[in-house]
Amino acid sequence: MTDAQADRPMIEVEDVRFSTAGRVIFDGMSLTVLRGRITAIMGPSGTGKTTLLRMITGQLRPVSGRVLVDGQNVPGLSRHELFALRRRMGMLFQNSALLTDYSVFDNIAFPVREHTRLPETLIRNLVLTKLQAVGLRGAAQLMPTQLSGGMGRRVALARAMVLDPDLLLYDEPFSGLDPISMGMVLRLIKVNNDVLGVTSVVVSHDVEEINQIADYCYVVSGGRVIGAGTPDELKRSDSELIRQFMSGAPDGPVPFHYPAPDYRQQLLNEGQRHD
Repeated sequence: MTDAQADRPMIEVEDVRFSTAGRVIFDGMSLTVLRGRITAIMGPSGTGKTTLLRMITGQLRPVSGRVLVDGQNVPGLSRHELFALRRRMGMLFQNSALLTDYSVFDNIAFPVREHTRLPETLIRNLVLTKLQAVGLRGAAQLMPTQLSGGMGRRVALARAMVLDPDLLLYDEPFSGLDPISMGMVLRLIKVNNDVLGVTSVVVSHDVEEINQIADYCYVVSGGRVIGAGTPDELKRSDSELIRQFMSGAPDGPVPFHYPAPDYRQQLLNEGQRHD
């Protein structure tokens, strides 16, 4: 990476608006992801965090606003240009999304075979190198059904890394993992970022885990960014909603109870109706 490249953001989301099925998802969303850093996108469930990743990869287009990756406006790219940009991205899906009929080795080899013309001898070495990096070289011939949840997540990470992307996107990488597997995935995200110099975007609501690795965090709610800063800065935020999210408090601006009629009145009415 040149000095000029390092000065440019990797991702710029500018005043994005997006709705689906009559529901507003983004209403003026704006954020910037700097190169070479781990940036976390956090927020309550249903706030559009995964939708944002789909916009970055060009699967969804905003109604208005811009989504730029390395200076390219993703919604305006041709099919050929979009595929070329995607080859520079790696994606770790929330459910790992391994191909169930392929072995671990063939899952990781799949994007290389699809996007390059490398001979099988080089593909073999490349796949084994990535498996070694995630500690699973000995599992190359296993099938996805033979893997634990943590092993599957690491295989998916090896596949995301196999083309040496500039940008790695992680969609809820810690969900469903036991503490040991979670620690392994945390370590791999941090090592990838520090050693390989990639830019990482991690979508998650696992606050404690994110605090260990993120350089910068955005908290999303109500269709826009409501807070941004380092993990320590967010913990000291003046916003009650951000403090509730960062502390995991069960009640606050996001209430424990779904809106309902007065409890006592509803019970009395129900009792009278059944008399």
